[in-house]
Parts: sequence; structure tokens; C-alpha cells
Amino acid sequence: MRKISNKKVVDQSVLDNVIVYPGQPYPLGATYDGIGVNFALYSENATGVDLCLFDSPESLSENIKIEIGEVSHHVWHVYVPGLKPGQLYGYRVHGPFEPEQGHRFNPNKLLIDPYAKAISGTIQWHDALFGYVIGDENEDLSYSELDSAPYIPKSVVVDPEFDWEGVQSPNIPYHDTIIYETHVKGFTYLNPEIPEEIRGSYAAMGHPATITYLKNLGVNAVELMPVHHFIADRHLKERELTNYWGYNSIGFFSPDVRYSSSGTHGDQVLEFKNMVKELHRAGIEVILDVVYNHTGEGNHMGPTLSFKGVDNASYYRLMDGRYYMDYTGTGNTLNARLPSVLRLIMDSLRYWITEMHVDGFRFDLASTLARELHEVDRLSAFFDIIHQDPIISQVKLIAEPWDVGHNGYQVGKFPIGWAEWNGLYRDCMRDFWRGADSMLAEFAERFTGSSDLYKGEYRRPTASINFITAHDGFTLNDLVSYNEKRNSANGENNQDGDSHNRSWNCGVEGPTDDPEIIELRNKQKRNFLTTLFLSQGVPMLVAGDEWGRTQQGNNNAYCQDNEISWLNWEHVDPKLLEFSQKLVAFSKAHRSFRRKDWFRGLPIKGVGLEDIAWFLPEGAEMPDENWNHDYAKSLGIYLNGKGIRHVNKKGEPIYDDNFYLVFNAHYEPVTYVLPPEKYGQEWHKVIDTSEGTIDENGPVFNAGAEVTVDSRSVMVFKNILA
Repeated sequence: MRKISNKKVVDQSVLDNVIVYPGQPYPLGATYDGIGVNFALYSENATGVDLCLFDSPESLSENIKIEIGEVSHHVWHVYVPGLKPGQLYGYRVHGPFEPEQGHRFNPNKLLIDPYAKAISGTIQWHDALFGYVIGDENEDLSYSELDSAPYIPKSVVVDPEFDWEGVQSPNIPYHDTIIYETHVKGFTYLNPEIPEEIRGSYAAMGHPATITYLKNLGVNAVELMPVHHFIADRHLKERELTNYWGYNSIGFFSPDVRYSSSGTHGDQVLEFKNMVKELHRAGIEVILDVVYNHTGEGNHMGPTLSFKGVDNASYYRLMDGRYYMDYTGTGNTLNARLPSVLRLIMDSLRYWITEMHVDGFRFDLASTLARELHEVDRLSAFFDIIHQDPIISQVKLIAEPWDVGHNGYQVGKFPIGWAEWNGLYRDCMRDFWRGADSMLAEFAERFTGSSDLYKGEYRRPTASINFITAHDGFTLNDLVSYNEKRNSANGENNQDGDSHNRSWNCGVEGPTDDPEIIELRNKQKRNFLTTLFLSQGVPMLVAGDEWGRTQQGNNNAYCQDNEISWLNWEHVDPKLLEFSQKLVAFSKAHRSFRRKDWFRGLPIKGVGLEDIAWFLPEGAEMPDENWNHDYAKSLGIYLNGKGIRHVNKKGEPIYDDNFYLVFNAHYEPVTYVLPPEKYGQEWHKVIDTSEGTIDENGPVFNAGAEVTVDSRSVMVFKNILA
């Protein structure tokens, strides 16, 4: 499948006759100017830096070593004329080996450039990759003299030139955005409509078959799970597993080589750019899931691959010098309070925007980046710098507000301009549809954009990224099929569905032939999808949920690079897919479900009706005392199409049809009386999840008519705007 070059990538005569000039301290990294390459590496505490050049990936040691003599503001720099794109290189950094003081310099270790624009391969695990002697009684205080060069991938000089053919970003506003979370390999690897030689790659994500599918589904933004070059942990590789998800970055500027079908020496950069160009040409944005909170070097017992050897104390949060603060659960935490780390993150973000043309970022464990000492600070330097940056501040910025080291979710604590994964939305909707005791008041808050979390400081409903499932957890199919989770690595079951996963198997654990259970599960899938796409906020759909993808009950498949994680395109549920496509189209067609601003609950001038109203089954508006009943499992919601209160690009008021929605999570049918005539004289039934139908010209009911809403189902009625 992969075209991996084994040839020499540079002319040996260039290395034999190398000439060096002082060069410049900026930009950091390796910069090709058409004549040669400028190399610049930041290290505040180093006493010496060697630039190592290789003529092929198979070289066991460098062909030439250049001692860098120029240092400006802690940046070591040199210019080498005659070098070209494709040149392989790395660094050996000299300095004190004093782990108890935070210094782990060891020139026996070849290091990946923190600013490398491409990385030639993957780690080949060996004891030489560790700065200390494996098995020594002094552990990380011992000093390894093994050379790591044969086992570590090399950094690659790249050519920044690329023809974008005038294709621009779609620049889709948040309130029109529909996010599709997916994995480059998992989404494309088994797709029979994609040529076999490019499946699992960036080229496959930009292939016409992929784009046609995404367009037919109706999504307009793909959120790619990590594509920064990452590390597959040694303990996983030894168990014949891998870090499939990729949340273990080592190269914040490098598109991961595993997803390249064209080559390993800079070809991955061109392939990534082509993918973005083709998705943009189709009107689809590209959002990257990024991991700036930690690196793949682990804790004090982890390997020395890049940052740890370049200048450990200038990159990581340390305790007593030797040990690492771990706010991420991965062994280390990058210290975003330090100027060197802030610069690295901002340079990386700007690079992906300006050079790779991506449209936004979802920040993994974003709260850890906002830490000032031990607290999450919404006004930290990280946010200050992003807000004043004229480039980064203009793209989509999405936070995962989870903080391993500080009381879990920090929902609603991010500043203006940021959206957040709304984990409380997920939990509420799962509880509602599985019939758990939950308050209607919370359902109402989550359905209308979670104003209790985001309103104020000029944030809008679009600050809420709504989701029912994500990569981390059950798929939608498994959410309604399992009460137990299956551990990713050992296959054991754990009975925690009712608490942690908030799942419900509808009466039978796992696959079943019982037609009643199958139909109930299908209805529950439609209920979840309908709730998601009719809620205020930005909907996020996980790849495959629209057609019933399963992971066989595995809710943590982070290390499963196999059929458990890959989308199986032969098992598509065509009825669910058709329902999903119609549902997305319906949501996009009606601004009532994609508001820019909050509901006010006040009468509208000239109409005399509120923009939103809440109803009991008998047709009366819901009194205050009903909101906090944990036994109430159904409610009706009226949306006034004249109450949208914002304008189009020409400044003209936007109106929509009126809608009446009934959500019934009760295990029995409920009879609802449609609202009286002042809310609308005739109502078309447009969605019925019990029947699995979406039809804007559905059967007509008069005002005040009784309708029976089936158990565990949603009905939506439309009153056409006069």
C-alpha cells in the first residue's frame, strides 16, 4: 500500500563538500529558500548543538555532523547552502545530565526537531531511545551511552511551495456548521469505492468517493482525529497493539507519515495539502484535533526523542526537577506558562492555518493549557496570545474542557471566541432517552443551547458543540445495544453502562435476533439523531453513527488499529443512512434549529407570541412547578419562526416556519393536544421517529387536535409561515 523510498535522498557530493554559514535564528526549524537550508533550534540550557545530516533512512549514523557555533537569544542556528527538500537531519544536544535539576541532555540521543515539517518514519523501539540505562538500579539517574540514531525517524527538510489553484476556505459560520468527527485511516481503509493503494491515507480523505459521501450526508466540516506525527507506545507495540487514535504527539508541525500513500520524505505534506484543497473545493472545512498538552516522551522513565533532550526544563512542567507534573494522564504536561512553549504552540497553529490551510482546531484537554499554577485560569497567557493573534483568532477554536488534574469538566469556563465540547449535553440526552431520572429543566437548557453554561460575556448558543457520542466511548449503535463496556486491550467486560456510559441495551446485551428489540434500538438511534440535529448549538456527528457502525461494545478502542475501529462499509444500514441524510437536510433548511442568538421567551412585536413556549400533553403551557419533576418523561416545544431575531448577509430579517416538537421518553404512548389556533391553524407532521419518516408535506392536523406520540419517540409538526 505505501510507497516508501529506500534510495538516498540527497547527493552525497553535497555532504562531502559541505559549507556552512552563520544563518539566522528565525524562523525556527529547517527553512528551504531555493538555494540552501537554514536550521534554527531553541535550547536555553544547552552547551552545544550538533546538526546531523543523513543521506538515507537506512544510515546507522549521520554522514556528516556540523557543530553549530552561532547562538542568538538561546537559538542555535546555521545555514547550509546546497541542501534541498528531502534532506534528512536530526540534532544531538550537549549540556548537563542532571535529572534532579531538570536537565536530561545526552548527545548519544539523536533528536527530532521540535519544528520539523515532516518526519521520515516511525519509532523502532529499542533501549537506545532512553536517556538512561534500562534496568539500572539508579533508573533515570543512570546515563545511557547507546546511540539512538538507528532507531529514531529523521526530520525532513520540505519545500513550502504548493499550488492551491485559488481554492479558498469555505469560511462557514458556526451556526451553519455541521461537524463530522472521523479518523483518516478508519474512515477510508475499508471503503471499496476508494482505490486500494491509497486507502487509509490523506489522499483517500480527499478522494471524490469520500467527498461525494460527505456532501450527500450534508456535513460541511470534518474534524480529523490527530494527524500531528505521534508515538505508538512501547508497551502497546510489545503487545502487538498501537496508539490508533494518535493522542501522543511528538511533531507539532508534521502530518503523520502513517497516513501518506505517496512517500515519507516530504510527500506527506503535499498529500495533506491536496486533501485540504479538494475538501475546500467541495465546501467542506477541515478541523484538526490537536494535542498540545503533552508529548509522547512520557514521564521520567520515558524515552528521549525530542523535547526532553533539546531542553527538558524549557518545555515541561516539573516537580522537584526530576519528576513531571501530570495533568493529562500520560506522564507529562507541556508548560504553556513558558515563553518557549507558548511560541511553539502559536507557531504550530499559525503554520497549519497559513501553510496547510486548515480551518480550525479542537484542543484535547484544553483546560491543561489554561493552568496558572494549579488552577484553570480563563485569562491565562495562552488565551491572551490567541485573542490578539490576527491569524489564529479568526479560525474555529474548540475546547475539550476536560482536565484530568482538576475536578474533571471545566465546562463554560472558556472565553469569548471559543466553542466547547458540551459533555453535559451528551449526558443529559443519554439519560433522557434511556429513561433515567432527570429533570425536564435540564433537558430544556441543553436543547436550547445551554445558556446556563455559555450565556454572558457575549457568547452565543454556538459555543456549545453538541454530541451524543464521540471517538471516546460507545458508538451510537453500541450505546443502545450494550450495558457493559469491553476493555480495549484485554477484552474483559465491565458492568458500568448505567453509570459511566449512560447506555441502555433495550433489554438484551449485544447483538440479537429479537425483532422487537431491533426495532426499539433503531427507534432510539433515530431519537438521538433527531434530538442532536434539532438542538440549538453546533451538532457533531461521529463517523458511521449515521448508518449504525459498531465496535462490538468496545468503548475505548484507542489501541485497536483493526476491524474494531475501521468503518465497515459493507454493513451500512441503508434506512438509517437515508433517515440521517434527510434529517441533516431538514435541519439545514430551517433557521429555527440554527439560531445565532439565545431564545428570550418574550412576546414578539406584532405577533404577541413568545419565540419559544413549553407545553404539557393536554395543550396547556407548562407551569413552573413541572420543570423539576424527575418522573416527567415528555414535553412539547413550540418554536416561533418569526422569533429568530437576526438578519441575513443583506441585513434582511430571517423568518422560518413555526414548529411544534414532542419528545416522549416514556415507555408508553402519550396523547398530546396540539397548540390552539393562535400558534397555528394547521400542522403538518414532518418527522416521526417511531415510523422513521421525514416528509415536509406529511399529514395535516388542525389546531387543538389530539395526536398519539408513540413510546420513546419524537414527533415534529410544521406550521407553514404565512
